[in-house]
Amino acid sequence: MLELIKQPWPWYVAGIIVGLTVPALLLLGNKKFGISSTLRHMCAACIPAKIPFFQYDWKKESWNLFFVFGITIGAFIGHTFLSNPETIVIKPDTIEDLKAIGVTQFNDLMPKDIFNWSNLLSLQGFVFIILGGFLVGFGTRYAGGCTSGHAIMGLSSLQWPSLVATISFMVGGLIMTHILLPLLINL
Repeated sequence: MLELIKQPWPWYVAGIIVGLTVPALLLLGNKKFGISSTLRHMCAACIPAKIPFFQYDWKKESWNLFFVFGITIGAFIGHTFLSNPETIVIKPDTIEDLKAIGVTQFNDLMPKDIFNWSNLLSLQGFVFIILGGFLVGFGTRYAGGCTSGHAIMGLSSLQWPSLVATISFMVGGLIMTHILLPLLINL
């Protein structure tokens, strides 16, 4: 049984499990799935300032903090005890495409040419890590949720704004991958 858990699962099995999370949360407690609101709940619990954005009853949403804590513990257990010892296989076409734009070193799924400690203090590191992180956070707040909240919860409950947000996430990802990444990789 343990060997079955250690193996990579097909997308359609993992997708069904994630998809079943939505009705389970709705049926068991009328809760909405999403991760980005957790930071707001943590700030509301820990920041004593009278900032209006954090002035709400965060205790009603404390289940979300336990949910994210469970994800963190599960990720630790999965990485530490259940990791697949085999090297992660990246499609050869993808490796060739990345080499064509200047990415040559890989560490698991992360291109070491971009994501490394020495690169953090460079212009390229600033753009990818600092500016990119800010834009993800800003976009999440501006869109009213993250990809998991909109694409999983919002679409399953037929919310029009979630459809618009999910399409925007996909278009943004395609633009970044095919237009901006080749330009930014050589900074």
